[in-house]
Amino acid sequence: MLKGKMVIGQSGGPTVVINQSLVGAVLAARGEAAITGILGARHGVAGIMNEDFVDLDDPSKEQLELVAATPAAALGSVRLKPGKAECERVFEAFRKHDVRYFFYIGGNDSAETANIIAGMARDADYEFRTVHIPKTIDNDLRVTDHCPGFASAARFVALAFMGDDRDNAALPGVKINVVMGRHAGFLTAASALARQADGDGPHLIYLPERPFDVAQFAVDVRRVYGEFGRCVVAVSEGVADADGNPIVTTGERDSHGNVQLSGTGALGDVLASHAKKAFEGEKVRVRADTFGYLQRSFPTVVSEVDAREAREVGAFAVRHAVKGDEDGSVAIRRLASEPYASEYFITPLSTVARETRSMDDAFIHAEGNDVTAAWLDYLRPLVGELPRIGRL
Repeated sequence: MLKGKMVIGQSGGPTVVINQSLVGAVLAARGEAAITGILGARHGVAGIMNEDFVDLDDPSKEQLELVAATPAAALGSVRLKPGKAECERVFEAFRKHDVRYFFYIGGNDSAETANIIAGMARDADYEFRTVHIPKTIDNDLRVTDHCPGFASAARFVALAFMGDDRDNAALPGVKINVVMGRHAGFLTAASALARQADGDGPHLIYLPERPFDVAQFAVDVRRVYGEFGRCVVAVSEGVADADGNPIVTTGERDSHGNVQLSGTGALGDVLASHAKKAFEGEKVRVRADTFGYLQRSFPTVVSEVDAREAREVGAFAVRHAVKGDEDGSVAIRRLASEPYASEYFITPLSTVARETRSMDDAFIHAEGNDVTAAWLDYLRPLVGELPRIGRL
């Protein structure tokens, strides 16, 4: 049995359930004789390099449960792709503290970091286990059916559109909402759950899996407004033209090479200006909002399935690491949708690192500005029951 301390860290964009994974792993580790100490790295690999650790053997179970129910990364997060020099510092810290287990909670970039560290351990002949614990509201990790953090963010998006649609019905106009998700449309597509009756918005849903034509967008908005006397639009921050160029970007990149997309609100402003031109000379209200960080760490808007699975993938990672000799990433397999059931398994880090997935064609309407019934069937069990809208 491999015996030594473990380090756990959090990386990338926080979620409302990321601390469930942290606490699930910590509580599981407390029951494993092979794990002689539990260290939390502040701000992921940056904290490991600086030996900035929190002793997670210390907090009471009551304190941990409070942390688990709190949004965003309790240990702090980071966006850092370690190079050779950084990895050497990481292993200096691991050797110094007799660390034999490393758990990294995050998305595909975090899986890449875990894969780099696992490879370096093999090259150094350092006996070591590395397990990536999945997390991302973008839902774009490969292999897994869905990602912890996504369902709660999807619930937020559905509720936000539900309320915004009623607002728009009371004071009609054109309303454009920009949603996170980068180059995958899963989160934007969740807005479709807001529809409970004919004529409910969002009336148009634009996903990055289909080319976005600004001129056609103006035509679509004009057509919908003519039909309903109003128009609510859901658009992904990652929409791009036929050549793959983002409609709006700052050009800034992080250490993993990711381009900053709509965080400034610029995409909403650009699309609003095109919508206004479509109604030039007419008195039509046009507004745009960018949901931004609100959708990923909003308290109380939590999917029950999401919270439970986020906890369980953390615990599963620890149990797998102690019992096996295989590095990897935890993935979720759906067993049934009604009633919903799932199980967990390990996939090689290389299958999750760096590359992402997009929405299946079966989930996207043929016209490219809406979703299908198959998408709603996939999504509903994850998000859970939503409130009913009352009407006069």
